[in-house]
Amino acid sequence: QVQLVQSGGGLVQPGGSLTLSCAASGIIYSRYTLGWYRQTPGKQQRALVATITSGGSTDYADSGKGRFTISRDNAKNTVYLQMNSLRPEDTAVYYCRATMFQYSYWGQGTQVTVSS
Repeated sequence: QVQLVQSGGGLVQPGGSLTLSCAASGIIYSRYTLGWYRQTPGKQQRALVATITSGGSTDYADSGKGRFTISRDNAKNTVYLQMNSLRPEDTAVYYCRATMFQYSYWGQGTQVTVSS
């Protein structure tokens, strides 16, 4: 059984930092492209935040460039999203995702709220 379990998130003031983690079991993590997505209230689609391939190549949505860093630790089957200089518009439910060919798995989601 495949599980992606997220941790981190919470309430942070504008300008603050948070790190999200996503640990997987039941898959060979190192073969998957890993990503972080977010969903804001009233929107049905999850927007891409960042991805990291099995080879370590990263890509970021414009909204997070220069502020967010995605990384992976294959030995721990974990992907991270370090978020700095957070803004109120970063408030969302964040989801991790693991994809390889037709296979796609999601984490349970974690709330990030940026507010003073």
